[in-house]
Amino acid sequence: MNPPPIASARRRRLVFGLGAGAGVAAGVWLALRQQAPALDPTVTALWASSFDRPEGGTLAMQSLRGKPLLINFWATWCAPCVRELPEIDRFHRDFQSKGWQVVGLAVDGPTPVREFLGRLKLGFPIGLAGFEGSELSRQLGNEQGGLPFTVAFDASGRPVQRKLGETRYEDLAAWARELG
Repeated sequence: MNPPPIASARRRRLVFGLGAGAGVAAGVWLALRQQAPALDPTVTALWASSFDRPEGGTLAMQSLRGKPLLINFWATWCAPCVRELPEIDRFHRDFQSKGWQVVGLAVDGPTPVREFLGRLKLGFPIGLAGFEGSELSRQLGNEQGGLPFTVAFDASGRPVQRKLGETRYEDLAAWARELG
């Protein structure tokens, strides 16, 4: 015996409604899974930080979000730091057209940094992190607290590469190519 036409129409609407609801739920579930997990609190604090600039003004880290970023912790009294700065500057010049940004955070006093930058011109912004910059570098993965220390962040603001010690242009270019 066939069900009455009204019951059959209700059943079709119910099945259609359940199917549509399941589709919506699956779409929401997939969208939530594809969202990046929350940033580590240390990284969140970095993005909220700002640093005085040697030439005056402020370097707000938040203004650098959304593009790959290379941060180099350095000091004027650190010989490997001084040797690598031209390599980092070259990376900055070559990769800024590909969306890369570079920041140097000086773990040093303002006067020595200003004097040093008067002799060596760099094309990327420098922030005066002071000696507290050592602690920030530790929080970002520099377990030994040495210099130089370099961290690469992807466009979503997550650290993806870290290196303690002197970097070379080739190392930095390889990091950039890995991130695409």
